[in-house]
Amino acid sequence: MPTPIVIATILRPEGETGVQTHFQALATWLARSPGQVRIVTPFDAPKYLLYPLFGLRKLIYPLHTAASVWWYRHWHRELLRKTLAQQLAGGAPCIVYAQCPLSAQAAMQARQNTAQRVVMVVHFNVSQADEWAGKGLISATGRLYRAIAELEARLLPQLDGIVYVSQFMRRELIQRIPAVAQVPSEIIPNFLADPGELGSQAPHLDHLICIGTLEPRKNQRYALQIIAATKALGTPLRLTLVGDGPDRAALKTMAAELGIEALVRFAGYVPQAASLMVQHRAYLHVAQIENCPFVLIEAMSRGLPVFAPATGGVPETFNDGVEGRFIPLGDATQAAQCLLDWFAGAQYLPLAAQAARVRFLDRFEADKTAGRLAEFLQVPALVRG
Repeated sequence: MPTPIVIATILRPEGETGVQTHFQALATWLARSPGQVRIVTPFDAPKYLLYPLFGLRKLIYPLHTAASVWWYRHWHRELLRKTLAQQLAGGAPCIVYAQCPLSAQAAMQARQNTAQRVVMVVHFNVSQADEWAGKGLISATGRLYRAIAELEARLLPQLDGIVYVSQFMRRELIQRIPAVAQVPSEIIPNFLADPGELGSQAPHLDHLICIGTLEPRKNQRYALQIIAATKALGTPLRLTLVGDGPDRAALKTMAAELGIEALVRFAGYVPQAASLMVQHRAYLHVAQIENCPFVLIEAMSRGLPVFAPATGGVPETFNDGVEGRFIPLGDATQAAQCLLDWFAGAQYLPLAAQAARVRFLDRFEADKTAGRLAEFLQVPALVRG
């Protein structure tokens, strides 16, 4: 019988972030095959602990954002450690599949013996310290930033295994923490269950769609600049921005200043936002760095060509000139011209749409890829070689 898998995460079990999509897809796939899988989160803790601890953060946040980040990380890890300790108390062999360094730390502290192996998947870009700084919540030169980076450098080489969702992130992590090269690892991209052939089920109401939290690191300002550039070039394209966040008001103001209010639809937060993709002709991605972005996989699964900068793990996700195009960062006019060339050509988008579906089915479909991940997790010889 396969060794039971405990998915450890500081996030809620339900949600639509990339991390949640990853472990939900794995749990769904594992549930169809022999073995046991359970998702353990801090939210399994008693409610009398959850409400005051997490509620206090809302009071801290307006006063000191870095302190609120520390509070968030400390108590999510501590509550996860407590719930994991209960789950692992018998000492029975299992694999704890941790979704972040904090989850891995909680698992290492909670496990009873080395037969309870801890394997972590690397979802973050470069470091979680950089992600918090990218949100504008901590300083990239501050004490908390250094503490997060030091935790990763200390903890990750102690793991029993590491799953990378891109070759890019494996290179980045080994360059930053050379000792992780000695940890057994595998590069396995994110994956999704096939939603089926959906492209013909809805009219293409708009040209482009972009989904994500409206925050600086997602770079939606550049998307607006690209749309303004298409207008300046004489062929304005329409864009649907899906998501909410701290940049919403500023982005709406920017759209007005650029004179593209009629071209940009702010859809706000939409549950199951990927369902809106088939109402558009292509997906526009503008984040400055990504590991293995789920939104591009979701777009290709629905037969959408993708336009994105060739940063991070994006070049591993699709091929330039086949399933879409790489667009430059920092040159909205050139990016706009790239888009317009493909929208003007009669065959570019239809051929790319077909290629996108094939790319998804060959590389990112759950039945093709989840088995590789499950196999790696089950390897009993996850030992340093």
